[in-house]
Amino acid sequence: MFDYLFYTALILFLLGSIYKISTWFTKNIGILGKNITTSQRVISALKGIFGVICSPKILTLLEAVLLDVLLQRRLLKENFVRWLAHMLIFYGFMLLLLMHALQSVVSEAIFSDYYSTVNPFFFLRDLFGAMVLVGVILAALRRYVSKPRRLCTNRMDHYAIAIVAVILLSGIALEGLKIASYSEFQRMVTDYAGLDDEDEIQALETVWVRDYGTVSPNIQGPFDEDLIETGREVHADNCMDCHASAKWAFTGFAAAKIIKPAALWLDQSGGVTLLWYIHFIACFSGLAYLPFSKMFHLIATPFSLMAGKVMDPATSLPANTLTRQIMELDACTHCGSCSLTCSAAMVFEAIGNEYILPSEKMTFLKSLASGKKLNERQFSAIQEGVYLCTNCDRCTVRCPSGIRLKELWYSVREELVANGPALAHMLSPYSFARGLIMPDRISADEYANPILNARQAVAGRFTELTNRETVIPLNVVAPQPEISDNTYAGCFSCQSCTTVCPVVGNYDNPEQTLGLLPHQIMCCLGLGLVEMASGARMIWDCLTCYKCQENCPQQVEVCDVLFRLKNVAVETARIT
Repeated sequence: MFDYLFYTALILFLLGSIYKISTWFTKNIGILGKNITTSQRVISALKGIFGVICSPKILTLLEAVLLDVLLQRRLLKENFVRWLAHMLIFYGFMLLLLMHALQSVVSEAIFSDYYSTVNPFFFLRDLFGAMVLVGVILAALRRYVSKPRRLCTNRMDHYAIAIVAVILLSGIALEGLKIASYSEFQRMVTDYAGLDDEDEIQALETVWVRDYGTVSPNIQGPFDEDLIETGREVHADNCMDCHASAKWAFTGFAAAKIIKPAALWLDQSGGVTLLWYIHFIACFSGLAYLPFSKMFHLIATPFSLMAGKVMDPATSLPANTLTRQIMELDACTHCGSCSLTCSAAMVFEAIGNEYILPSEKMTFLKSLASGKKLNERQFSAIQEGVYLCTNCDRCTVRCPSGIRLKELWYSVREELVANGPALAHMLSPYSFARGLIMPDRISADEYANPILNARQAVAGRFTELTNRETVIPLNVVAPQPEISDNTYAGCFSCQSCTTVCPVVGNYDNPEQTLGLLPHQIMCCLGLGLVEMASGARMIWDCLTCYKCQENCPQQVEVCDVLFRLKNVAVETARIT
């Protein structure tokens, strides 16, 4: 019965895994997925795999399998304790799966004398379980006790730790209760020993109570030495060949000692059956649900590490790049390494948008790739989080799963700024990094449109300049903005700032293009017309070269004032 249900869970796991892998070729995210079909992605992937196998890259692939997948080299460089926890959990669970859960297929086929209660199998089962348990404890301590900076824990992280802990603890408790169970002792005597002599049964029971952890309602210490000696002889004749000392199952034996005071009550109340169901349901649920949980990274991460080693961003086909990016969403373990070193994290500290952190962006992008409908607040948050990236690539360097995060931000950012609401950060220095990729990835129109929309959305909240003479104020609900450090009060409109400004010199008719020139903006501020000054395109086109400020005879901080005006405009746009 157990084998049938277990194999049912295994089939569900395999079907779920096949479905998840198929989504790597069907889901789209970012600008790469616009014109690439599923068939193109499958064909490109097959070509890429065949090309690697038939080239010197196969050696690079084998290196990745050995060092990055099996030995988890990238994680070891990141943190030894985390590496140890992952190694213990992964290899402990894999060995338990092969030797214990699949014993009828693997262990019995390999070892002709296999029996679960003889050594070395009896000891190894507990050793593998202890490995997983120690790994889970280390992972839980990191998540809930040490709590590294910027590490966020979501429900998938809770599930992953909880399901593994329930499987292990229920298994250890079940083994401990079986060791202590008098009913289990009677069953083994009946099924395997075949004893009819009551004296021999009593002697054997005495030995098992004293040396093997069984709790009997009939036998209590002190024990008769002659009876013990007889019991050992009976044990050697009937039990030794198929049952090693319970002490070899060190975790189960320790559990038996802990539950000893309640062992008889638990035995009579059907505790073994109850724990068996708890353990089985936890194993069944965990295995069947694994493809749809965070734990699927056990499959996706090795593929990500191997693909990252053999794929060249400059020469890889766009179809394969898109497939890899979808796969990388599943490979993310939500470990927080990327967020710990993110150079934009200070912006997160200032404004509190968690989607600025790379690890949280990955969580949200999974939902986005799955077609989840986002409300305006969520879309704006993820749009801002993806855009406020300095492209320093620290996240990619530190990612233990080998995810090329910077490439992912490039692709997703363009989709979000093109389809989402106007983003004020398009007018900030963060646009510099976006401009670097414009010639290779996006057209001039695709690059310029989001910037124009952002400028209209922000500056349009203040004024609409139709010509030099006419200013049409808009109905601004926000409080009247102010500019601190009013050095502009010393301006007497000598126009030195305007004369040396490279932006002004770039246009034949700068006043028509820029709305207000630098000296006119200072004049507006002197008259208290902050909203009019904030509506000028000049403040957004300013290069922050400081020529205006360096050449001002009145030492007006022209460049700094323009920068503060930009901040006032964006902040007022947020309020309204």
